[in-house]
Amino acid sequence: MSRIGKKPVEFPADITVSVAGDIVTFVKGKDTRTLDTKGNVTASVEGSALTFGTLSEERQDRAFWGTYRSLAANIVTGLTTGFQKQLEINGVGYRAKVQGKVLNLQLGHSHDINYDIVDGLEMSVEKNLITIKGNDNQKVGQAAAEIRAFRPPEPYKGKGVKYLEEHIVRKAGKTAKK
Repeated sequence: MSRIGKKPVEFPADITVSVAGDIVTFVKGKDTRTLDTKGNVTASVEGSALTFGTLSEERQDRAFWGTYRSLAANIVTGLTTGFQKQLEINGVGYRAKVQGKVLNLQLGHSHDINYDIVDGLEMSVEKNLITIKGNDNQKVGQAAAEIRAFRPPEPYKGKGVKYLEEHIVRKAGKTAKK
C-alpha cells in the first residue's frame, strides 16, 4: 500500500480547490493550476483537505495514487511559497545577465547563448549566481537543467554551470614522472 497516497493534502484558506470529473483545479488569486488525473484515481475535497483514493488494489493503481497525491502537494506548495533553484557559474570570463525575457549566457563558446525565459518563471543574476523562481516545480527544475546543460562542470578545474548545492568530485591532473 502507498503510504504517501494515504496522507491528505492540506491547503490554506486562500487556495480554492475544486474537483470536476478527472480534473482538480487549484485557484489562488489570479493563479490557476489544474491537475488531470486521467481517471487513474478518485479525488475529493473535505474542508481544507484534498484526499485521493485508488480504483483497485493493483500495483499500477497504487502507484498512481501516491503520484497524484505528490503532484497535488507540489501545486499547493508552489501556490503558497513557490520553488527556487540556484545555479553557480565558475570560470574565467563566464557571465550571465537577464535582458527582458532572455537570459544571456557567456560560457566560453564562440557565441553568446540566449535562453528564452518561460512564462511563469522569474530569473535574476547576482555576480555568478543565477536564481530561478516559479510556482511550477517541473518548469523550475527543467529550466535549471537546460541552463546547466549548456556547460556542465568539468572535473579538473570545476569550470562550468553547477547547482549551488552540487559538489563536484575533482580529479587529479597529470603528474610528472620521477
